[in-house]
Amino acid sequence: MKYIKRLLAPIALHTLKRGKSILLLGPRQTGKTTFIRQELKPDLEISFVQASARLRYERDPTLLEYELQALIKKHSTPPIIFIDEIQKVPKIMDTVQFIIDKQEAQFILSGSSARKLKHGREINLLPGRVVAFNLAPFTYQEVPAEYLILQDLLLYGSLPGIILNSSNEDRELDLYTYVSTYLEDEIRSEAVVRDLGSFAHFLQLAAGESGKQLNMTKLSQDVGIAATTIANYFQILVDCLVAHKIDPITESISKRRLIKSAKYIFFDLGVRRACANEGTKLPAKVLGDLFEQYIGLQLLAYIGLYNPQIKLRYWRDSAGPEIDYVLEINHKYVPIEVKYSDHPGPQDAKNIIKFLQEYSNSTIGYIVCQTPIEYELGDNGNIKVITYKKLHEILEQFSAYNNN
Repeated sequence: MKYIKRLLAPIALHTLKRGKSILLLGPRQTGKTTFIRQELKPDLEISFVQASARLRYERDPTLLEYELQALIKKHSTPPIIFIDEIQKVPKIMDTVQFIIDKQEAQFILSGSSARKLKHGREINLLPGRVVAFNLAPFTYQEVPAEYLILQDLLLYGSLPGIILNSSNEDRELDLYTYVSTYLEDEIRSEAVVRDLGSFAHFLQLAAGESGKQLNMTKLSQDVGIAATTIANYFQILVDCLVAHKIDPITESISKRRLIKSAKYIFFDLGVRRACANEGTKLPAKVLGDLFEQYIGLQLLAYIGLYNPQIKLRYWRDSAGPEIDYVLEINHKYVPIEVKYSDHPGPQDAKNIIKFLQEYSNSTIGYIVCQTPIEYELGDNGNIKVITYKKLHEILEQFSAYNNN
């Protein structure tokens, strides 16, 4: 399978050149290991994928220190050391810090789950010593031109191994295998769910609710477990990088009654559909919902690439008006509405107009759709109608890496 260059490459290389180490997180099969080998080219590699390797260091975490220092001595300059699946032996983070602080080596640490790294009470997260990145499935800008078919992206998702497979039958088989093996094994390995049957039922329903405003009470009734357990299950999905949480804007200048529950979006639309056990013949209304989720995932990926300090939110008045996504940038808001249409009109801009009137720190809004030609709406032309193909341009203007 050919390698596709990733947009993260120049940013990650710049990070290494300025002497920092890297923590690269992302779900399995997003291409982390291939990316590191192809683009970052580490000098040494250690993998915790195999149980035998993990057991050696779990028994004696200092063993890694002795082995690494022996290897480091063979290099005339500090080498770059790649440790794969770091979350499987989190205790060795102390060893990594020791070597970084002595300036004997730089590290590239990769992981497919953040749960043990985030929740371990004695885990060293190397504050100030590593720069964290997330490798998402392919963005639209990374997908080779011959695979840029919108409906395929909505149905089969953007995982490299899925996109680069030209057979839809094989794609379907691989997606269901991914769900039945990887997700179940990942949850088991995290040792956080006792009742896998209830979790499997939850996973199917949660996938169907992806991108929607959640009703925890109804979901708990449907699954047959407590709402607190449902909330914990969603946190597991977030920590295991399977889902993204999108919080609402809850501050209202005019004292609107705003919705305060979060939305969750599965990290990949193909995996989402396999989890929900849906077919491929979906009605236009569902495809419109998937398009909205696709834009959300693209926004999250571009935020990670261009400016991780940006927060992705949404806004909904209990009386009805809603904005699909809002970028929060330096205490300013940029509202973004998503339309599956290729010709949104003034009626499609009404919620953005209400939002701009509500928040004085918001001066421009966007409608992202399938239009072939960009144009403007609103009395002042401050609502831009753009194609989803150029979504990255919104984030590029707020990039924190303009000087790279």
